[in-house]
Amino acid sequence: MLYPELFKQLESVRWDMDKDIPWDQFDASKLSDEQAQTIKMNAITEWAALPATEMFLRDNRDDSDFSAFMSIWFFEEQKHSLVLMEYLRRFRPDLAPTEQELHEIRFEFDPAPALETLMLHFCGEIRLNHWYRRASEWHTEPVIKHIYTTLSQDEARHGGAYLRYMKRAINNFGVEAKAAFAKVGVLMASARRTAQALHPTNLHVNKALFPRDTIQSRLPNPEWLEEWLDKQINFDAVWESKVVERILHNMSLLMDRSFKSVQELNRYRKELQGSLGSAGGGALPA
Repeated sequence: MLYPELFKQLESVRWDMDKDIPWDQFDASKLSDEQAQTIKMNAITEWAALPATEMFLRDNRDDSDFSAFMSIWFFEEQKHSLVLMEYLRRFRPDLAPTEQELHEIRFEFDPAPALETLMLHFCGEIRLNHWYRRASEWHTEPVIKHIYTTLSQDEARHGGAYLRYMKRAINNFGVEAKAAFAKVGVLMASARRTAQALHPTNLHVNKALFPRDTIQSRLPNPEWLEEWLDKQINFDAVWESKVVERILHNMSLLMDRSFKSVQELNRYRKELQGSLGSAGGGALPA
């Protein structure tokens, strides 16, 4: 089991909201209304760990080790939402999310193949690590800069934990796991070809609720993510290439085969799919 070791590792570096966030360094003159508004949207988005955890537990009922790990992931991800809300409570209480705004993004996700979902969230952690690093650079107020750096480091550690479970899945399921990971890896490393930001909170996950079936679509400002990325933190092609490089690097380590481009990974995906025959894997949400 990986859970006991991961618990020790993550607990040893866990930050304390009272002791490790320099609240006394707040400088009101360096926080714009525009920046504060994005913190509210981000706080609500992070609350999506709640429905995501419900999904993980439902779709991994046969895997008690991974389900136990969710207790760590859920706690730390919910703390991300909490620290952003605490920031607003202290310094911009008029923008603190309401309970209804938070509850609005708690809805049931359609069942999806567990291996593909694992890879999807692994890539999501890589992407969020880079988004938050960029957000820390964009913000000018010292405390929120520190918070975003702290969150980015958490996301990197979560990605490392997911990677451990992916390695275990390859040992247990072989080509089936490799095919699922390669399939999602190609999708998540192809963000420059899509109109929307590729992250689990921006994917369609409940057909019955379309078009309000993504986390982002249920926010007070559904357009905030694209604006945040394109016009505020300026997550440009250079930063996107960093995400792609990390995905390809980790795929290379997982598959014991070098991938220098998404095209190479896609060719490998087709090889794996061919070896599995015409059965294939389950479809990802569009």
